[in-house]
Amino acid sequence: MSDRSDVEFPVAPPVPRKGRGAVGNLQGRYETDQRERVDDGWQAGAGHDASDEADGGDAAGPRLRTLVFDERAKSILTRNASPDIPFNVSLNPYRGCEHGCIYCFARPTHSYLGLSPGLDFESRIYAKVNAAELLERELGKRGYVPEPIALGVNTDAYQPCERERRITRDVIQVMHDHGQPFAAITKSSLIERDLDLLAPMAARGQVIAAVTITTLDADLARALEPRAATPSRRLRTIRALREAGVPVGVSIAPVIPFVTEPDLERVLEACAEAGATHASYIVLRLPWEVAPLFREWLGAHFPDRAERVMARVRDMRGGKDYESDFRSRMKGEGLWADLLKQRFQKAVKRLGLNERARGILDFSQFQAPERVTRAARAAAETPQLNLF
Repeated sequence: MSDRSDVEFPVAPPVPRKGRGAVGNLQGRYETDQRERVDDGWQAGAGHDASDEADGGDAAGPRLRTLVFDERAKSILTRNASPDIPFNVSLNPYRGCEHGCIYCFARPTHSYLGLSPGLDFESRIYAKVNAAELLERELGKRGYVPEPIALGVNTDAYQPCERERRITRDVIQVMHDHGQPFAAITKSSLIERDLDLLAPMAARGQVIAAVTITTLDADLARALEPRAATPSRRLRTIRALREAGVPVGVSIAPVIPFVTEPDLERVLEACAEAGATHASYIVLRLPWEVAPLFREWLGAHFPDRAERVMARVRDMRGGKDYESDFRSRMKGEGLWADLLKQRFQKAVKRLGLNERARGILDFSQFQAPERVTRAARAAAETPQLNLF
């Protein structure tokens, strides 16, 4: 019997899905049973046909539909003490994100649900239907001290399902009604829908916003962030926010060597022209399952430069795919990280960005819901006097 150098059932090569960021459905780190996709020879004949493509499918298989599940959360505010994050409290109306950004650092959180940080993260979304109710309860707690709330930092508060669910809208309504300052960050133009709430809050010094733009290349953005707004549309959103009086900046996150990194100065120039007054950047982060997912994505979309990209990432991460140390996880370290920092600082100075302090949020007008409802309750419980 002759020796065979190939295996009988080789692992099927990754194939990108139309409209999805992750190439595969990598198992979460908490799963005990390991599964591996293989090509048994039946895939081409039985697993895909022209009708799949007509329904939005492609060579990777039939269309993957997004499912949104209602979730009644037990709490809504998340607190952190990370020294490299400019906020202590955050609120995320959704778990999972249909934007499908391959680099999203929040992908590993789906492992806690027994789901994949890959395709599951962007197609199995959990909507916290009681978010506004929980927030109002938090604001009304005895001893609550108002501080800025960061909205949508883990998963985008304005992802596609928000159009129908309107959970983010309800949350902002609560903050608007009680003078609770917040900062929002998004890749979606849907934030323009809520300008009727954001504009008056901005006039009171109670809101600032940031729009994330990684590249101006629409084709690259479609592969990186398949269901987010196009780069040109995000620039229009910056302009709309600025014209409405909402202080707005740009977050270039992440900067990916040899992929989005060459676009750094052009992104800053376009955002400054659109009306952004502040800018920041974060170097690509690959915690937990994000690393293999990103490597798989690179192999599918940029096989010619995949090794070069990862080599540069490791140059900025102490020889590893990721380094979680607070001192370096956002900006990286070493020669290449220093050069990137210099490029950013020179561009920002030339464009007049970051010249003024970021909008200082005003807490003086905060009014706790508890005080309002207590007064209303007292008035309702007081019997009306009968004059006759």
